[in-house]
Amino acid sequence: MPGIDSSAEFGHLLWPQVRQFQETRHIQAKENHMKIRLSTIVLLLGALSAASAQSNRAKHCSNATSAGEWGFTTNGVLVLPTGAVPVTAVGHFVVDLSGNLEGSQVRSVGGGVAHETFTGNVTTNPDCTAKYTISVYDDSGNLVRTSLLDAVFTNRGRKARVVFESIVLPDGSSLPSVLSIEGEKQ
Repeated sequence: MPGIDSSAEFGHLLWPQVRQFQETRHIQAKENHMKIRLSTIVLLLGALSAASAQSNRAKHCSNATSAGEWGFTTNGVLVLPTGAVPVTAVGHFVVDLSGNLEGSQVRSVGGGVAHETFTGNVTTNPDCTAKYTISVYDDSGNLVRTSLLDAVFTNRGRKARVVFESIVLPDGSSLPSVLSIEGEKQ
């Protein structure tokens, strides 16, 4: 048509499509940016996880971890046919690099106090768990009991958390218990 600008005539028809195209590109740009951020975060988390796993594998324990001078407290109960009897003890011991140990403790069972000595050995595993076998003696040197203990070392081998697995009396009978030990290297 003469005198009518054809771009103006079709401009109002194309403008909504142009606007929609621009909005779509803007949304796609945002989505791409989000995908890049998410990918970066996933890669960083993966790298941190791998570094942490490698660091954990590098941490290992041995009898050298358990070797040294230790102080400890024991708390819990003996489970007797007459009921639970409270137990508490404090003591110290020394472990050599071969896992041999010796020490002493003062313990109270239901209010009866005794001074005891003990010997034994510990086997420390690479995952920082350990198993102790302990023979406990009275003041006269008589065997009172043998205990099997399960432990885990924490705080870079400076602390130990221990639970009694079994207590066996000299006559071979078992003494049920719920006892734990908190130990700290001196």
